[in-house]
Amino acid sequence: MKILAVIASPKGMQGNTGRLLNEVLVGVEESGEEIEILSLKTLNVQPCVACDLCHKTGICNINDDYEIIKEKLLACDGFILASPNYIFSVSAQMKALFDRCNGLIHCMALEGKYVAMVETSGGGGDDEVLSYMSRFVNTLGATSVGGAGSPIAGVRTFPDEENLYAKARALGQDLCKSIKDKRVYPEQDGFRAEFKVRMSGLVDMMKDYWPFEREYWAKKRTR
Repeated sequence: MKILAVIASPKGMQGNTGRLLNEVLVGVEESGEEIEILSLKTLNVQPCVACDLCHKTGICNINDDYEIIKEKLLACDGFILASPNYIFSVSAQMKALFDRCNGLIHCMALEGKYVAMVETSGGGGDDEVLSYMSRFVNTLGATSVGGAGSPIAGVRTFPDEENLYAKARALGQDLCKSIKDKRVYPEQDGFRAEFKVRMSGLVDMMKDYWPFEREYWAKKRTR
């Protein structure tokens, strides 16, 4: 089993988010699974420029690292999204990646994958950002297994670290177990079903301009 971790902290694994993510990865390692870490600090992901070429070919025309990340997301069994809380949202690095995933969202192309989320903040609002990330996961067609988030208590330190780190390690284990068991999360099914109707309808409306998504959905409907 391959677990991909995407961290969007400008400090990479050396910051607070990296510290908490590391505990989640301990849980993955304890489950005996393979891990690959992608740090957006060292990768080049530019903002979407709305050129619409990806809707024609399925490939983004911007010459950066997005397509590499996309292929790894498609190939992995599950993944982890980790971001600091920047003004009650994800970091600019993570938001750029989210926006570039518009084709994956239109196709709900990561259906069947499971995802965990990690977030840290300077002053709270952790649940708000984790909820936003979870909703993004569902728009991809994937299933959220939950998240670990916390304000900091100093550099790479947190309040009640023993319980927080135990929760983070359990999250990593739960991600792996959810994949193996093909666990069902009924509370997410309704949103995904409604979003699938929404995206299918959007692609039908834009079929003359979005041939890649049109063909993707046509094949999906015949499976």
